[in-house]
Amino acid sequence: MTEPGFQESERFRTRMVSRDIRQAGVRSRRVLDAMMAVPRELFVPSGTSLAAAYGDHPMPIGFGQTVSQPFIVALMIEMLELGRGSRVLEVGTGSGYQTAVLACMGVEIVTLEVIPELAAGARRTVTEVVPGGSVRYLVADGYLGWEPASPYDGIIVSASPEKVPEALERQLSPDGGRLVIPVGGFLQKLVRVTRSGNDLSMEESLPVRFVPLVRQCGERNGERLR
Repeated sequence: MTEPGFQESERFRTRMVSRDIRQAGVRSRRVLDAMMAVPRELFVPSGTSLAAAYGDHPMPIGFGQTVSQPFIVALMIEMLELGRGSRVLEVGTGSGYQTAVLACMGVEIVTLEVIPELAAGARRTVTEVVPGGSVRYLVADGYLGWEPASPYDGIIVSASPEKVPEALERQLSPDGGRLVIPVGGFLQKLVRVTRSGNDLSMEESLPVRFVPLVRQCGERNGERLR
């Protein structure tokens, strides 16, 4: 028998996917199904109401970071055009919400988070929600990506640098690898960079507003969570 709390969560998720994501233009069935499968309330601060958790707006998660609004999460993942088994680099694990959506799609993920406390919390929650997900968690500087696991079919960045980091472009698969990233300072644009061989092409999408991409210094860069 389904618990009342789960039924209420499912009702909010259904409304979110229908009204805020599908009607806003996201068409990928795999993305929509994954957004429907992940309980967003587990990835926002404890005590947040379901209405707030499923509102189409970003939410603070501590340490000056946010979890993106559901539509933007879905749009950015759709822009990657991933297949099952694709290898993805996620820059900015945050609370792990986007990580969980990607894991539900059956992709292989390397996720980087510069703030150790966020990385540890995300790992716990994502493992609970998607226990069979293929996710590797690292505390690392997103500007540099993670070259040892490259090339990537997709790279998704959840914070905004002033310009596209060249290290991320180099780590894309030459066979159509795609990087989706917000770029800019106060004024930002969501862009997609596609690599074909040694050639790169860039497409601009929506104006967006993300937190800055935080850099890390010191010897902890690339530390695997235990």
